[in-house]
Amino acid sequence: MLDEVDHWLERRSWSAADRPLPRLLAAKRAAGPAGSVSVVLPALNEEATVGDIVAAIRRDLMTEDVPLVDELVVVDSGSTDRTSEVAAAAGAKVVHRDELLPRVPTVPGKGEVLWRSLLATSGEIVCFVDADLRDFDSTFVSGIVGPLLTDPPLAMVKAMYDRAFGDSNVGGGRVTELVARPLLNLYWPQLAGFVQPLGGEYAARRSLLERLSFPVGYGVELGLLIDALHTVGLDALAQVDVGVRRHRNQDGLALGRMAAAIQRTAHARQARGGLVRPVLTQFDRSPEGGFTPHSHPVDTEERPPMRTVPEYTSRRAA
Repeated sequence: MLDEVDHWLERRSWSAADRPLPRLLAAKRAAGPAGSVSVVLPALNEEATVGDIVAAIRRDLMTEDVPLVDELVVVDSGSTDRTSEVAAAAGAKVVHRDELLPRVPTVPGKGEVLWRSLLATSGEIVCFVDADLRDFDSTFVSGIVGPLLTDPPLAMVKAMYDRAFGDSNVGGGRVTELVARPLLNLYWPQLAGFVQPLGGEYAARRSLLERLSFPVGYGVELGLLIDALHTVGLDALAQVDVGVRRHRNQDGLALGRMAAAIQRTAHARQARGGLVRPVLTQFDRSPEGGFTPHSHPVDTEERPPMRTVPEYTSRRAA
């Protein structure tokens, strides 16, 4: 590990308990408009979990006594279940992906939803939380928002945690360990200190997010982290321990598609040149015997920095 990263770990890694809520609320009041907080949940068919997450945030962080979060938005990316209804009933503002920036046709992918969410929110601090978390604790929000309120030089804060797998508190994060961590250590060793570089729970200043490109698919977290490093430097990045993360674990084929998108995102940032559109071929055993190939396109599109979008700049000016 680089000496720079070793020192960074000492100065920029904390526990959520290091910043109790009274301290955060005082910092938020002192910050004024710059301390406004929007929480975004990107959601696709998450009716089983999204309501509990929304309810916990509203109960713990959006009350008269604890007004830490100003805005809670669920962006539905085309759910076929009752995700939108459940989220709205729990108290979230629900926006459908296709309603945001309608002149730009939507494409499937988490990064697409996160990019468009900047048009649906107004907070100067934007906090992203995955909508499939189980046993959700609101410190996932307060923990990562906290350093941005108390430490103005910081621009992005990632959550770190143990990743549960099945009934165990460890064993998750397979794509992180097999793909993302080796890539970061090889090509971006300044980022080697991040425990969960692909984690979906992170907060950032809008002034940073609107300057970054967003890969439309699974590569969005890696892409944002690498680009944030090059934009604001390592000392403006931090991480906070929030405990254990439980969510719906995906099967090996889905993880393979995720890994391919992450590899592509990393490769694009190494070369910053044109790429052929890659295809990933995977295999299922056929009921008739043998294996059946299935080919999947790997996400290659990226959305431009939001501050280059006229609809966004005019909305911010207004």
